[in-house]
Amino acid sequence: MSVHPILAVIPCRGGSKGLPGKNVRPLAGLPLIAHSIKFAKLCPEVARCVVSTDSEEVANVAQAYGGVVPFRRPANLAQDDTPMWPVLQHALQEMEQQDGYRYGSLLLLEPTSPGRLPKDVQQAIQILEDDPACVGVIAASEPRFNPRWVCIEPRPDGYIRQSFATDHVYIRRQDVPPVYRINGSLYLWRRDHIANSTLSDIGTAPHRMLIIPEIRAIDIDDIQDLNLAELWIRERFIQLPWL
Repeated sequence: MSVHPILAVIPCRGGSKGLPGKNVRPLAGLPLIAHSIKFAKLCPEVARCVVSTDSEEVANVAQAYGGVVPFRRPANLAQDDTPMWPVLQHALQEMEQQDGYRYGSLLLLEPTSPGRLPKDVQQAIQILEDDPACVGVIAASEPRFNPRWVCIEPRPDGYIRQSFATDHVYIRRQDVPPVYRINGSLYLWRRDHIANSTLSDIGTAPHRMLIIPEIRAIDIDDIQDLNLAELWIRERFIQLPWL
């Protein structure tokens, strides 16, 4: 089944405990959510991009920067502990009802990860198209430290042990197999996997990885993350084509 047409969803509820109002806070001269809106407009592969929010403030800011907010997310899907999966299912169902056709896939664009580039979407689409058995593509990056090499934990007796036990003893850091982390930059899932699954099933359903540089793997959760992203953009360690 084709991955097209692609529905992009920017989930953006009003509440945030770590950084109140973070989705509308300024980053490099734009509200945080505006970066994802402007990014999606640079991706011709995206047929439709919508913002899923429960907040009038977020909706107004999104629309001011060209975002489309065709529905309001119900309150039961906008709690602190609400999983993302039912939010995406709700958005998919709403848009298929409104648009009158089925989408081929859904692209999740978290507003807290503004470091993605249009080429990342192109590569994710290619990965998914090349593997009919694959249900989704998830952005990941190689952290600056390898947890297989440096992570430790206390044993019951108080002495330390490596957190990732292995039968092989590595002598040099360079010899340790790489580990990648899910960084939240983007997720691309086939439509039927979203509609028919109870959760993303990353550990069991067949997914593939899109590797992006760690420097662009921004995940804004608190004021320190926001200030650091501001610095990286200002100093041009990260260059965003919509700025």
